[in-house]
Amino acid sequence: MSTLRLEDLKQYSDTLRTRDGTTLDVRFVEPRDTDELQHYFRSLSTRSRYNRFFGAISELPNGLLHDFLQIGERERFTVVATMMVDGFETIVAEARYALHAETGTLEFGLSVHDRWQGRGIATALMKNLECRAAALGAEHIFGDTLRSNETMISLARKSGFAFVTHPDDWKLVRFDKGISVAAKDIPCASWRLAALSRQAESPSASV
Repeated sequence: MSTLRLEDLKQYSDTLRTRDGTTLDVRFVEPRDTDELQHYFRSLSTRSRYNRFFGAISELPNGLLHDFLQIGERERFTVVATMMVDGFETIVAEARYALHAETGTLEFGLSVHDRWQGRGIATALMKNLECRAAALGAEHIFGDTLRSNETMISLARKSGFAFVTHPDDWKLVRFDKGISVAAKDIPCASWRLAALSRQAESPSASV
């Protein structure tokens, strides 16, 4: 696993382009995002919040909001995807992921605001998460979703994930994918920085 330099979060930011040409900035969440992040979840539809948290909530409880804003604590991270809307940086999607170093896996969950669904944002964000997982040394990436969440199931299938039985909850389905990010492509900042770090540690290593 590569150690992230959390004193400079901006170096792990990425600019993505969706299939319809939309440009997204993906970065770690910051304390300044507290109000905007809460507004984002409040403005999701009831169904979108239910699908994201597997239960009925109207906003992030204080404890969960605090957890979302802690970057690197217990190998957990939150990223937001933002766009300029009417002159303001606006959160249009988010993802939270956790590295399980003992199993070499990275677990994630994400949401896209209802207004921006259907534009390829989730697909682009999931691909970015694969790259971030590779940079952390994970060999597999997986997520859980409700069996009734046909949109997420379809997205995972199209993104190359395989489906397995959830070990704990019959209402959920788990999707899993082996990490196959090609180092030569260096498709995200986290991967590039990890590759450069490995090269510095071993000058003869191939990047």
